[in-house]
Amino acid sequence: MSPAHMTQGKGIHLCMPSDARESAAKRLAVAKGHLEGVLRMLGEGDVYCVDVMRQLKAVMGALDKARDVVLEGHLRNHVATAQTRGDGQEIVAELMGVLKYR
Repeated sequence: MSPAHMTQGKGIHLCMPSDARESAAKRLAVAKGHLEGVLRMLGEGDVYCVDVMRQLKAVMGALDKARDVVLEGHLRNHVATAQTRGDGQEIVAELMGVLKYR
């Protein structure tokens, strides 16, 4: 558990909002379907490279949308309220750590 999950020993537990969780899960299911389609295509002997690239782009788009939903939920529900809770620096540092891998 990262430091921001339990803010400075205050016992405040931050969870992903349910609407963001549900939306991200739906988008990941779409990505999974596209990825399974790519794997099926690659199992065929006569697959066209450009068709595979189109499907891969669809997978990446669905993953990007899922990431954006999670990020927006985090910004709205945790970052925007961090100063009030007193864990602003920890929340920002944690988020910057994740975003540097983008």
